[in-house]
Amino acid sequence: MNEQWQEVGDRVYVRRHESFDLNTGLIVGDGHCLVLDTRSSHREAADLIDAIRTITGHPWTVVNSHSHFDHYFGNALFRPAEIWSHVRCAEEIDVYGERHRADVIERLPDRRAEMEEIAVVPPDHTFTTSASLDIGGRMVHLRHFGLGHSSNDIVVHVPDAGVVFAGDLVEEGAPPAFGDSYPLDWPNTTAAMLDGLPEPVFVPGHGAVVGRAFVQEQQAELALVAELAAKAHVEGLRDSITRFPYPEEVSRQAIERAFLQLDR
Repeated sequence: MNEQWQEVGDRVYVRRHESFDLNTGLIVGDGHCLVLDTRSSHREAADLIDAIRTITGHPWTVVNSHSHFDHYFGNALFRPAEIWSHVRCAEEIDVYGERHRADVIERLPDRRAEMEEIAVVPPDHTFTTSASLDIGGRMVHLRHFGLGHSSNDIVVHVPDAGVVFAGDLVEEGAPPAFGDSYPLDWPNTTAAMLDGLPEPVFVPGHGAVVGRAFVQEQQAELALVAELAAKAHVEGLRDSITRFPYPEEVSRQAIERAFLQLDR
C-alpha cells in the first residue's frame, strides 16, 4: 500500500492509484463515511479498505461512478453496505458484469487469477437524475447530467467542501476514453455539470486533481470532437480527424463512436 490520501477539502480525500491511474474518493462525516469507487479486483479493494482505515473506522456507504470494471469490481468487499449508482449502471453490471470480467482476462491474461476471484456485485440503490445522501451530518449530492463517457456517469458533489468528483466525465494525464462513449452528448453533459456546480475543485476519474479551467478546456476539446464528427459525417471527410488535438488513434475512436450516434 504505497499510495497516499490527498485531502482536497475538509475531510474529503482522494487516493490516486498506480493501477489504471484510478482515483477513489473518501468523504468523512460524523460516524459515517462515503467511499467512491471500489477499484478493479478484490485484492485492490482490500488494499483500499486498509487505506480507508488509516483515515476512519466509520461504517460506509459506497457509490459507483459508472459501470466500467475498474470502478466496481471491488464492490463485494464493501458489502453489506448500501451501494449507490445510476440505474443504468446497476442494470449494465447485472447484465454485462461477467462479460466485463472475460474482457479483462482476455486483455490482461496475467491477471486471470485475480479476476477469477471476483464476485460481480451490482449496486443495490439507484436513481435516475439526482439523489442526496446524509453522510454523518454532511449532505452529499449524486447527480446525473447526461450521456458522456458512458451511459450512466454520475457526479458526486460535496458542497460544504467545494469539491466535485466528476468520475470519467473528466480525465487528466491521458485523453478521455471513448470506447463506449457518447461523443455528441459528452460536451453538453460536461457543460451542464460546470453550469450546475460552481465548485473550484474537480476530481477526475483518473489523474491529478484539477480546477475549473482544466475542465472548461477539456469540455471545449470534447465539443471539437462533436463538431468534427458532424462535419465529417455530412461531407464524407473522415480524414478531418487529424485536426483533433488528441493522438490519431484516440481521434479515430472518438469519431467512429460519434458516427454510430449520427447513423442512428
